[in-house]
Amino acid sequence: MANVVVVGAQWGDEGKGKIVDWLSERADVIARFQGGHNAGHTLVIGNKVYKLNALPSGVVRGGKLSVIGNGVVLDPWHLVKEIAAIRAQGVEITPKTLMIAENTPLIMPFHGELDRAREAQASVAKIGTTGRGIGPCYEDKVGRRVIRVADLADADTLELRVDRALVHHNALRSGLGIEPIDRDAILAELRAIAPEILKYAAPVWKVLGELRRAGKRILFEGAQGSLLDIDFGTYPFVTSSNVIAGQAATGVGMGPNAVDYSLGIVKAYTTRVGEGPFPTELDDADGERLGTRGHEFGTVTGRKRRCGWFDAVLVRQTCAISGMKGIALTKLDVLDGFETLKICVAYDVDGQRYDYLPTQAALQARAKPIYEELEGWAESTQGARSWNDLPGAAVKYVRRIEELIQCPVAMLSTSPERDDTILVTDPFAD
Repeated sequence: MANVVVVGAQWGDEGKGKIVDWLSERADVIARFQGGHNAGHTLVIGNKVYKLNALPSGVVRGGKLSVIGNGVVLDPWHLVKEIAAIRAQGVEITPKTLMIAENTPLIMPFHGELDRAREAQASVAKIGTTGRGIGPCYEDKVGRRVIRVADLADADTLELRVDRALVHHNALRSGLGIEPIDRDAILAELRAIAPEILKYAAPVWKVLGELRRAGKRILFEGAQGSLLDIDFGTYPFVTSSNVIAGQAATGVGMGPNAVDYSLGIVKAYTTRVGEGPFPTELDDADGERLGTRGHEFGTVTGRKRRCGWFDAVLVRQTCAISGMKGIALTKLDVLDGFETLKICVAYDVDGQRYDYLPTQAALQARAKPIYEELEGWAESTQGARSWNDLPGAAVKYVRRIEELIQCPVAMLSTSPERDDTILVTDPFAD
């Protein structure tokens, strides 16, 4: 049985929630391996809409084990609220259905305060973060001063971890003009939340290893998108973790041979939230139409997403970096009614043609898309569940994308409804 990793292949918001939910019915375990509660997954199941941030998408499916891996940074207070909200929608969440890696770093209130204070500095270019403390927590992880889930179980260790963090953060806060952290208040908050978090704590690396040997199917769920990867994204306008498929094994404590199939989620056009380069961005009626029809507003922030034509250069690049065997193409129905569609096939940078996005920020900013035009279609593709239901021009559009990104379409999504999906290749059968 194959184990599958799902990652976004653009700047996030590609529709991962629906695809992960669709795949989770075939999986036994769904594991989040990076990111924090800045991620937003919207699941539509029947007449219910579930909005998830920290929780893996599998929690809404009965009989599945959901895992938050060590590659995630976790806000314990937000998690408790999110669990309560999902329970209020009739979903059962217990230590038998949810597991948190003991070595998962915890996001503290002062991480969010630092995040927001930095973004507010007028003299520094904004990154466009959600202000939820994800970046500062990852910094503390690398700086060896983060508080982890296991630390909540021992009072002496917890105090040492807090003291180490405060030496660093109070110095930063002083420079930013922020009041020092109240040590006793932080410790009190952590002691109060500890029982709610520790009941889910487990050696995830060990449990997943045993489940794998028992032949259980594992679905690794990524957050954000590959173009926000800390190493391979449009730096510095990126997230603070590795988003690509290779992080799946490290983010839960398994070897690289644990991943059998990498599936990239790709929107049929391109969107981005926040700052940073976006070669195919449309500041016209077509861009407005894409945003309106695609309901392009951030699940977490509510911010309007920037919209543009499909960028085959970027998706070919992210498919290569993650070793993707197939993609799930989403939101094809948003393109219904366009007379002409455009696909970016290369860039012009100061008169030189590029078949990839250069790393230099100045070159990225000057990259102009070279387009190929395709005929659009007037018919509706919404709700299509087979190739025969698609207009001929829509099939040609999909096939051309496959050629340009050098990766086949394994799944095709034609609406937010989970059953409106055309399956070409079952990733779990790889």
